[in-house]
Amino acid sequence: MPQPPSSRSQVPGFKVMQVLARVAELRAAGRDVISLCAGEPSGGAPAPVSAAAAAVHASGTPLTYTPALGIASLREAIAGHYRRWYGLDVDPRNVAVTTGSSGAFTLLFLTAFNPGDRVALAKPGYPAYRNILKALGIEVVEIACGHDTRYQPTPELLDAAAEAHGPLAGVVLASPANPTGTMVDRAELTALADWCRTNDARLVSDEIYHGITYPAPGAADPAGVCSWELDRETIVISSFSKYWGMTGWRLGWALVPDSLIGAVDALASNVALCPPAPAQMAAVAAFSEESYAAGERFVAEFAATREALLARVPELGWGESAPADGAFYLYAELGEQMAGFADSGEYCTALLEAEGVALTPGSDFDDERGRQAVRLSFAASQADVLEAVERIIRFQAGRNS
Repeated sequence: MPQPPSSRSQVPGFKVMQVLARVAELRAAGRDVISLCAGEPSGGAPAPVSAAAAAVHASGTPLTYTPALGIASLREAIAGHYRRWYGLDVDPRNVAVTTGSSGAFTLLFLTAFNPGDRVALAKPGYPAYRNILKALGIEVVEIACGHDTRYQPTPELLDAAAEAHGPLAGVVLASPANPTGTMVDRAELTALADWCRTNDARLVSDEIYHGITYPAPGAADPAGVCSWELDRETIVISSFSKYWGMTGWRLGWALVPDSLIGAVDALASNVALCPPAPAQMAAVAAFSEESYAAGERFVAEFAATREALLARVPELGWGESAPADGAFYLYAELGEQMAGFADSGEYCTALLEAEGVALTPGSDFDDERGRQAVRLSFAASQADVLEAVERIIRFQAGRNS
């Protein structure tokens, strides 16, 4: 008799990937599909990174295993990035290069928390946090965050969660957040870091969207606030996927406290042996002046697309939306446009099949209120985003006529 999969593996799949699979099927059948479901910058990697990758392969250099936490030149370059953006001196030995930020979350959750520990997350939030933690036997405490706290946790909400569920061993924070794009400022992050320190909880700060922000001219911390500016016992997670547009290169990193670095190194050498060697070699070029300039151009394009999208949002007739301070997402409730649909998943399926526009149902990020919400990624070209808006309006008008 077949043996069933383990109980720990019984987590839902990431709906974005399921939508992308259907997009691929429709395109293979000749359909014109605009995909706004994935957080995937359309520009791709900066030219120096692609050129470095080509040079690596052309050189014939054997692509052997690297050190478990990454090649020295890349760890040094990442440390230099923290000096450039935040004025932080980071020892390269505290930098752990990983197979995407996903690899960093798995390694650091394994290292920082024990089975049965409680870790708090904002809801709506990135579903992989919840699902990885659950698969590792960690109790997830979801904190419902709404417009009143700009979809971010507060010390008061953490107090209430600890009172209701018991002491928290950790808090996962994302700023800018996925799916909402909202951010915490320096004072808010300081308050959360102080709460974690006082309550003996580990703060895990997801900073993969740093640099993709839309601050007012002259605003403080335009790239975002790094939690290591406040407390080096926090864990910082970042990635090459967003600011540098390198989603398929599968390369991320973590800033790891001294107390955890030995354990992370040991686990990394067992779990993945090392991150992808050619991606590491090429990624050093991500920290060149030309690559930073390319990143700034990408962000300027996102900003222009964001402005054009927000100007059209009233025409969509949707409900409450999150303020998109950073990243490249619009997270909104469907409001009256939910009429006739059981949930936002049904709405997204109908929209994709009828008009060839792929959005992500909000239930991926919030299993309660998210059933009436969607996430739209404006990381595609402005032309595609505005064409998608026209199609969505047409789809909704056809149903309401």
